[in-house]
Amino acid sequence: MRNTKLVVLSACETALGDIDNDEGVYGLQRAFKMAGVQYLIMSLWQVPDAETSFFMKTFYNKFFDSNNIETAFFEAQQKLKKFVNGDTAKWGAWVLLK
Repeated sequence: MRNTKLVVLSACETALGDIDNDEGVYGLQRAFKMAGVQYLIMSLWQVPDAETSFFMKTFYNKFFDSNNIETAFFEAQQKLKKFVNGDTAKWGAWVLLK
C-alpha cells in the first residue's frame, strides 16, 4: 500500500486499538501506517449516521475541488461543527492521521 495516499475508515471507533506496554497501540491505524498509507481518516468514538454522512460528503466534495486532504478535512470538520451547533460528540470524533 505504499502508493496509497488516503484511507477513510468511515465507521465507529476505527481509531481505537489495543494497548501493549512494549509495542504501543495495535489497531487498524497501525496496520495501515505500517503498510505505507500516507493519510488516515477515522473516528475515536461512535458517530451518528446523519452526521457521518454530512461529514463524508463535505470532505469528499472539498477534496475533489482542492486535491488537498488536510485542507478538505479541516474545512469539512468546521462545517460539521457549525451544522451540529458545536456539539463535540457529533463532530469531534473524526481525526486525520498523517
